[in-house]
Amino acid sequence: MTLIVDTHAHLTDKHFADLPKYLDLAKQAGVSRIVNVGTTLEDSLQCIQIAEKHPEVKAAVGIHPNTCCQASDGDWEQIIELANHPEVVALGETGLDKYWDDCPWESQIANFTRHWELSRRTNLPVVIHTRDCAEETLLFLQSQAKDGPLNGVMHSYAGPWDVAEGCLELGLYISFAGMVTFKNAAEVQDVARRVPSDRILVETDSPYLTPHPHRGKRPNHPALVSHTLDFLAELREVSPEELAETTTQNTFRLFGSW
Repeated sequence: MTLIVDTHAHLTDKHFADLPKYLDLAKQAGVSRIVNVGTTLEDSLQCIQIAEKHPEVKAAVGIHPNTCCQASDGDWEQIIELANHPEVVALGETGLDKYWDDCPWESQIANFTRHWELSRRTNLPVVIHTRDCAEETLLFLQSQAKDGPLNGVMHSYAGPWDVAEGCLELGLYISFAGMVTFKNAAEVQDVARRVPSDRILVETDSPYLTPHPHRGKRPNHPALVSHTLDFLAELREVSPEELAETTTQNTFRLFGSW
């Protein structure tokens, strides 16, 4: 069976109380590697604990833009320490968000900036969230690139092609979640056709964004990334096996192999 990697899941969510069941379903679907992504200090610690117990899982640690202003004093210093843990392969998710009004823009910018500073010190890639501010996010990333090359992925990409193109020029990867399979997703489907084969990744963002034909059902879970991969393969006019191999190679290039 072809190896598939879910490059972005939130396995600490309450929907995954019976985690071994969902990991077994993933293996049955050929999804034998998962990146489990943190959004808070507590969440990041739990991601590491899961990775320590399950060898198919690795962790990303960081603070989300919608939680950064609620973080306690000292949380970031602990994230810095966690970045050195052997099960950690990335920082995040972090980024910018104008959809929710949870944290002031200035706090989000400061939070995003320190993740890039840590990335440059650790060589860990950054998992980038952006919602309703794709252009502003690109401008920020272009400013960060003045301090050195960027290493990271635009997760669950849903923006226009010109922003994706700008991110590709900065050396970033583009990852697609279940929304690319939706009937009303023509713009992101166009982007998914055009992303170079050496920069494309696939993810669930579980428990959210369940792909067609299970759209609207919760939880989305890592096994269902196979539906997104099959859809992308048809969109790009390649076989699912070829795209699985391509996205797996890209994953290991970005996050390291395990």
